[in-house]
Amino acid sequence: MKSNPTSLTHSLREPTRGSFPGVKESALDSDLLRALDREEIEVLFQPQFSGSTGAVVGAEALARWQHPTLGEIGARDLFAIAERAALVAPLSRHVVARALQDAAAWPDELSLSLNITPEEMGDPRFAADFAELIGQSEIEPTRLMLEITEDLLLRNLKQASEALGALRKLGFRTALDDFGAGFCNFRYLRELPLDAIKLDKIMVDGVPGDPKALAVLRAIIALARALELDIYAEGIESEIQRAAIISEGCEYWQGFLRAQPMKSDQVLELAKTARGRGHG
Repeated sequence: MKSNPTSLTHSLREPTRGSFPGVKESALDSDLLRALDREEIEVLFQPQFSGSTGAVVGAEALARWQHPTLGEIGARDLFAIAERAALVAPLSRHVVARALQDAAAWPDELSLSLNITPEEMGDPRFAADFAELIGQSEIEPTRLMLEITEDLLLRNLKQASEALGALRKLGFRTALDDFGAGFCNFRYLRELPLDAIKLDKIMVDGVPGDPKALAVLRAIIALARALELDIYAEGIESEIQRAAIISEGCEYWQGFLRAQPMKSDQVLELAKTARGRGHG
C-alpha cells in the first residue's frame, strides 16, 4: 500500500499531536470551541536577535492555551486539536488578529513572524483573505514574515507557491520554517518564492563539537547564501552554539539562551534594554 507522505513525515518526527492520556478527543474539541468564544487562547512572542549586533530584530507569534485541567497546551498540540475539530480557520484568524494588535505597539524596526497552516494555504482564497486581514491592521506588510513548513508543501506545492508569490508582491516576506526537521527537499528552495530559511533546532544540535553536524550546517548556509536567502537558527540554548552559528554566517537566531516566549510588552522592554540592543 502506498504511504501518505504527510503521515510519514509526522510518524518520523513525533507521536500523534493533540491527544492526551485519559482525555477524550471529543471533550478537547468542545473545550477548544469554548476557549475561542471566551478568547482564552494566548499569544506569546519568541524574540529574534541579530547575529551581528545581538539586538532584538523581531519576534515569532506563538499560540498557547492555558487549559483549566491540562495546563499549558503548546501551538502544535493546539492546532492538531483545531484540525480535528475543524476549527483551524477561526483559531488561526484569532491568533493572527491578536498578534497584529499587540505588535502594532512595536517600533517599526521590529518584525513579526506568523505561522501559516496547511489548511490555510490549501484555501484558494487564502492570499486575498490574508491580505485583507492585514490591511485592517496598523502594520505594514514589509514588517511581516510568513512562515510555512514542509508538511504544508507536501500537500500542494503549486498552490503554496502561487499564494506566497501573490503575498510577496504585496510586500510580505516568506520563510521556510523547521528546515532540517523533515526530508529537507531542496526542490522547495528552488521553486518557492522565499526570503529566508529557518534552521530547525536539530540542525544546530551538536554544533560546533560534532564535525559532521558542523559540516552539514556549513553546507546549508552556503546553499542559502547562493540562493540569496536570509538564515535564521532556531533553538539556540548555549553561548557556544550562538557563537558557532554566527561565525558560520547565520544572520539571525532565536532560542532560550536569551529569551523564552513572552508577552508583547516584555518584547518591548527587552528591545529597550542593553541586552536587547546587543550589549549582553
